[in-house]
Amino acid sequence: MFAKMRNILILLSVILVLAISCVSLGIACAGGIRGVGLLGICFFFTGGVIVVLAQLIPAGILLSSFIGTGISSFRKGELPIRAT
Repeated sequence: MFAKMRNILILLSVILVLAISCVSLGIACAGGIRGVGLLGICFFFTGGVIVVLAQLIPAGILLSSFIGTGISSFRKGELPIRAT
């Protein structure tokens, strides 16, 4: 089962990178860039989007866990933090 899940994750990651690459290629082509520069801009945009996603996803997880911890309590006798 683990090998099947790993193959699915690899396939999904390749599809995500290809989709981002195609969108970046379309943006660069619509911007009027042609030739070898088109490929350079495509890789630049794709790398930028992947780096931004790699930073936003863990930051969103941390932010949501921080908000969840501040709002809810783990024990029945505790009250959540309230701003007064």
